Amino acid sequence: MEDAGIITLFEQRNQEAVSEISRKYGGYCQTIAGNLLPREDAEECVNDAWLRAWESIPPAKPQCLRAFLGKITRRLAISRWRSLQAQKRGGGMSLLLSELEDCLPDPRGVEETVETRTLSRLMSDWLRALPREDRVLFLRRYWYGTTVKELAAELGCTENQMAQRMRKLRVALRLRLEQEGISI
Repeated sequence: MEDAGIITLFEQRNQEAVSEISRKYGGYCQTIAGNLLPREDAEECVNDAWLRAWESIPPAKPQCLRAFLGKITRRLAISRWRSLQAQKRGGGMSLLLSELEDCLPDPRGVEETVETRTLSRLMSDWLRALPREDRVLFLRRYWYGTTVKELAAELGCTENQMAQRMRKLRVALRLRLEQEGISI
């Protein structure tokens, strides 16, 4: 079923809408949550995403249902990850955050020196300026949580080569932000 039809089902409060998004986007959302959380938590997170979509549509009428569901799933997965961290159980997000911490400013520093929107704009501009392949790799690694091993396998290179490529991207981001006066 096309996305417009699924959204119409949501607007009609037809429960078939949940079955359709589960069938069409279940694997996609499971991958997003699974890259950040243990399996059982990821499954629960995806189910929570379906509920959140049900509660959001209407009034929301997403232009891109896939992105809308991915964003909901990612936010729920991060929230669940934070809860797990508070319980000292951890998840896949620790590594991602530790890799980025040396190229992004401390959140308190950002709030004190620059509005969050400015940082967001700078990062978006930086991403847009990257070659498409680098942009996709960066987003897959740090938005979707795809492992270095998976990225390397897909590109036919070694994990070490991919790790070096990701490091170069982080260094480039850090330099760009520092050029704009963002203290790291």
